[in-house]
Amino acid sequence: MDAWAVACAASASSAVIYVPPGTYVVKNIVFSSQGHCSSSDGKDDKGTNSGTSVTFRIDGKLVPPSDYKVIAQSDKWISFEGVKGVTIAGGTLDAGGAAVWDCKLKASSSTDNNICIQGATSLTFTNSKDVVINGLRSINSQMFHIVINGCERVNVRGVMISAPGNSPNTDGIHVQMSTGVTIMSSGIKTGDDCISIGPGTKNLWMESIACGPGHGISIGSLAKELNEAGVENVTLRTAAFTGTQNGLRIKAWGRPSKGYVKGVLFQQATMNDVENPILIDQNYCPHDENCPNQVSGVKISDVRYQDIHGTSATQVAVKFDCSDKNPCTAIRLENVKLTYDQGLPAQSSCVNANGSAFGVVDPASCL
Repeated sequence: MDAWAVACAASASSAVIYVPPGTYVVKNIVFSSQGHCSSSDGKDDKGTNSGTSVTFRIDGKLVPPSDYKVIAQSDKWISFEGVKGVTIAGGTLDAGGAAVWDCKLKASSSTDNNICIQGATSLTFTNSKDVVINGLRSINSQMFHIVINGCERVNVRGVMISAPGNSPNTDGIHVQMSTGVTIMSSGIKTGDDCISIGPGTKNLWMESIACGPGHGISIGSLAKELNEAGVENVTLRTAAFTGTQNGLRIKAWGRPSKGYVKGVLFQQATMNDVENPILIDQNYCPHDENCPNQVSGVKISDVRYQDIHGTSATQVAVKFDCSDKNPCTAIRLENVKLTYDQGLPAQSSCVNANGSAFGVVDPASCL
């Protein structure tokens, strides 16, 4: 923290905080806006940026204390709040999440009312601007690996994320209430969504993503609240899904909501033994527990699937289960070829879904 304070007080336009090779024990830590590192910094009297860009160049590994409860008692392990111009370059975060997962897995299969600590997200950026996360490796997170919340202009590239396929709630990268986020050239293996896209996400670009194991790339879950910001202008280009529960998914709870999804392009995705390659689920209710059993108010429109190929682990390879109240509109399938690997033809299923199909579409479109 002393190095952070010195860097943010510097009059220079940039500063580097270096973490040399080795393993370092780090408790919960918050790097908050201060001095020239504040996201609220304006421009000086010459009209140029007055802030200091701080780079964390990490050649070592950061780990929490051996007692997992130390960082698990907070929802964040390493957190940046209200900062501007921060770069994370390299390094490994190993949160040692196995004890948290084990508690959750035992609780889910037991009738005992075991209370488990939810765990901490490994790396969080909140209300921050002009952030770069480059070449970071995050393994064995207790909860989410990386969260981007309320941010502008975030560039994530060359990130490698890893946790077992049965590790609960270990989303790879979660984006919400943010605009101008780019995620490129990254590989994600985890126990939940590889990338999850929450309310208020706008102008998100994802490219060259490898996902699996995991639950795919998901917009949602949405409709957690009535007054919920929408999701728009989301692009995924060039992705490979291997052995995932889902591929390209939009999920919303079946309850009233003012939320929406529009302007989505899924392009050039390869599916390898994926259970639900293309899925819109507006009756989302995992494990069929405490389902709201209402009608989803989320409006979904202008979603395009282009050049999606590969194999489905289930016979229904394309499923659009949309809202009775707000049917999906302007759904477009173009050059989609998905096969079922059990010697039977793949199928598509549509409920309250409207749109069109172009080029070769197999299974045959139900729109």
